[in-house]
Amino acid sequence: MGHGGERLLRAAWALVGIAVLALGSAALLSAHVGVDPFTAANIGGSSRLGIDLGVYQLAVNAVLLIPVLLWGRRYLGLGTVINMVLTGFFVQWFTAAIDPLVPDPPTHLMQAGLFLVGILLFAAGASAYMTAGIGTAPYDAVAPIVVDHSRFPYRVVRVAQDLVFVGLAVALGGPVGVGTVMTAFFAGPLIDFFTRRVNRPLLGRVVGTEGAP
Repeated sequence: MGHGGERLLRAAWALVGIAVLALGSAALLSAHVGVDPFTAANIGGSSRLGIDLGVYQLAVNAVLLIPVLLWGRRYLGLGTVINMVLTGFFVQWFTAAIDPLVPDPPTHLMQAGLFLVGILLFAAGASAYMTAGIGTAPYDAVAPIVVDHSRFPYRVVRVAQDLVFVGLAVALGGPVGVGTVMTAFFAGPLIDFFTRRVNRPLLGRVVGTEGAP
């Protein structure tokens, strides 16, 4: 496969991953169990300012982009732009599509089902777009940058980072719940699992290499 064709496949892989990630966030929102820490903090901030989630999240990503430019430029690429621009809007669109299908309030069984589906989709999508190797969102680049400059394992750093944003979400009045806390503790390990066991080997087969960066 030519370099252009491989890059196009990786871009498509990243786009699908971002859509899956956003669908997972929307499932968590519709379950009313709390959403992932970054989205929860952004929803709280956007609600306080009265602006769209997509616009607010893009602005936050622009701020987080500064330390990435200083210490982690190798994590930047087309995937960074796709994530920064589209994720917040995807969450809005998917939530608008799912919400009418969910009773208000949802049953406990439906909440549990949406939570399990949501956290798995969120982690699988995050892993997919990062495995594409064409750039990482500023928020998702923070933990790898810390790992690069320390001896801390990725899982520990990602959990600590997510817990900071749980606190920020609480302060801003975002949709924090058991799903937020569970995502903070389990998203990192799940992303690591999907990367090693699913996305890296599968993408390697698709693009004709032994593995993906």
